[in-house]
Amino acid sequence: MITHFMIPRSALLLASSAFLLLACGNGDEAQAAKSAAAAPDVEAAPQAAQETASEEAAYKIAPSGRYSLDKNHGYITFTYSHKGYSNPFLRWRNWDAVLDWNAEDPTQSAIKVTIQTADIDSGVDAFDEHLKSGDMFEVEAFPEITFVSTQITKNDDWTGVITGDLTMKGETHPVTLDVTFNKAGEGGDEGVYVIGFSGRTKILRSQWGLGYAVPFVGDEVEIIVEAEFDNGAESQ
Repeated sequence: MITHFMIPRSALLLASSAFLLLACGNGDEAQAAKSAAAAPDVEAAPQAAQETASEEAAYKIAPSGRYSLDKNHGYITFTYSHKGYSNPFLRWRNWDAVLDWNAEDPTQSAIKVTIQTADIDSGVDAFDEHLKSGDMFEVEAFPEITFVSTQITKNDDWTGVITGDLTMKGETHPVTLDVTFNKAGEGGDEGVYVIGFSGRTKILRSQWGLGYAVPFVGDEVEIIVEAEFDNGAESQ
């Protein structure tokens, strides 16, 4: 969202009136200053309404079509409780997504995400190897994790819910993400548009055959997604 930093007209009127009061020390002028400060800002209301209307339609700035993940600005991280002592954050270094965007009706959009399982990154090499083993993701047998949307609903023009099928380690179960639309706008190249989203969900990893060390290590996993998409490939 774009935030506008403006000095309200009412603030300028108040400052001007205060200056007159100090300069003249006149009772009548003091009363005039009070009246000016209390006067409604008749110009600000239409402008505020216009800005609100513009923000409400912001997602329509990006035209309908296919958008690809900007891999320089795409993040999937997840966190869980490690025996109650800490809450580690891990991420996937290599993943991709395709968004079929419907600007007129975002609920008719669709998204597919593909994660390369072996590219998990905990920041600790030995732990990464354990995560890739049969105890956890078993990456040789299950090289990909996928998420395919099945339904999208809007709460308002900025937030919504994406429901889809998450497949890991040969198991498929529905997952619901709370999603925030952050911004749509033109990219650096002519005809290229960018859309940005944030998403969060929680799952029980044991449902996907990833129950190693439960309950000593938390079963509940929070997944956090930050992603930008653009239609650069489609505009060429």
